[in-house]
Amino acid sequence: MGSLSSSAFGPVKPSSFALLLVLLLSCSSFSSTEAYDALDPTGNITIKWDIMSWTPDGYVAVVTMYNFQQYRHIQAPGWTLGWTWAKKEVIWSMMGAQTTEQGDCSKFKGNIPHCCKKDPTVVDLLPGTPYNLQIANCCKGGVMNSWVQDPANAASSFQVSVGAAGTTNKTVRVPKNFTLKAPGPGYTCGPAKIVRPSKFVTADKRRVTQALMTWNVTCTYSQFLAQKTPTCCVSLSSFYNDTIVNCPTCTCGCQNNITDPGSCVNPESPYLASAVTGQGKSSNTPLVQCTSHMCPIRVHWHVKLNYKEYWRVKVTITNFNYRMNYTQWNLVVQHPNFDNLTQIFSFYYKSLTPYEGLNDTAMLWGVKFYNDFLSQAGPFGNVQSELLFRKDKSTFSFEKGWAFPRRIYFNGDNCVMPPPDAYPWLPNAGSRPVISLVFPAFTIMASLVFLLPFA
Repeated sequence: MGSLSSSAFGPVKPSSFALLLVLLLSCSSFSSTEAYDALDPTGNITIKWDIMSWTPDGYVAVVTMYNFQQYRHIQAPGWTLGWTWAKKEVIWSMMGAQTTEQGDCSKFKGNIPHCCKKDPTVVDLLPGTPYNLQIANCCKGGVMNSWVQDPANAASSFQVSVGAAGTTNKTVRVPKNFTLKAPGPGYTCGPAKIVRPSKFVTADKRRVTQALMTWNVTCTYSQFLAQKTPTCCVSLSSFYNDTIVNCPTCTCGCQNNITDPGSCVNPESPYLASAVTGQGKSSNTPLVQCTSHMCPIRVHWHVKLNYKEYWRVKVTITNFNYRMNYTQWNLVVQHPNFDNLTQIFSFYYKSLTPYEGLNDTAMLWGVKFYNDFLSQAGPFGNVQSELLFRKDKSTFSFEKGWAFPRRIYFNGDNCVMPPPDAYPWLPNAGSRPVISLVFPAFTIMASLVFLLPFA
């Protein structure tokens, strides 16, 4: 390595080196704030750890995760929560969840703890768990819905009995290094902070109890940290142009049967059924239909009709993944005309206003038991709706791609848009009359010539 006192551009002065150091530190500290969503700036998952009672060698706590994200939810196979104990704590027992490994409990005789690992990893129990192992808000297989779409199912809880720990507010130590996978990477969790004890109202609402001690952990999401490749793309079309703008080629990957055989499957293939249920294939590994974009999800935006005071759009979501059914999917669309949305058909709608005075973002999702379930790739692997907008004369235009969305998210993931110069263009209306009048003009002149008397 070269000396810190010089660089490829020549010697570095102390003042310049100090400035360079500040810039490097600022860049390295960016990782703590990169989990930021401009359309949901306050969205997060909050983990609340409530100590409910003390035991001879520790305590019993109820841990609850609240999904305060407006549109991003946790789908199957669900969340995975981890942390590192501050001392030599063990988990005697759990309800509503379990650790993935027990660890080395050889030093214990008689009662064996549920987990002796320094850094336990916890997962939710599955639906159908015996009632004596359940608590409220547990046992959903780690699935948590978004706060806007289904607030009643936007939380998940479990109970943990901790031993070899402090037995008072002064001797107990908060765990550290919290991690959350949902189900893969993407979330960054801050340190645990002791807060005011949580309060609970009894069922008859006549008595309020409170936890003995409470600490919170806040986790935020970054798509950049979650994955290297996109998972959805957008295609465009319109009534005023025959061009259909497909998703960009190789948006989510490229077909390559040489280096990656079996990465996609042709829907007409006689081996489709065996490929979908093939042995050794993880159910979470996408198996997509062979397309030019290779994305599991495509969102198509079609400018359908133009009225005097309104205009209509048709939105179609197509699933190209043969191994994934999307339960309680949602779509977030950014377009300046959402402040004048008049009617929406067969979808639910909520306006998202992350910034005061700006109403250009909408969240759309399916109607329960009707189209909230997006089936795997195939004849039923799509849902669609139509949106009716009122025109604002000061802003409305079909020119320069104004009628197409600025941004689209599917299940919280940003979908890749086509390049703006590929958008369906509006034909030049001014050139049409000129071309259409040429032939009638020649016809009239010819008829006049034939009507003139011959000399």
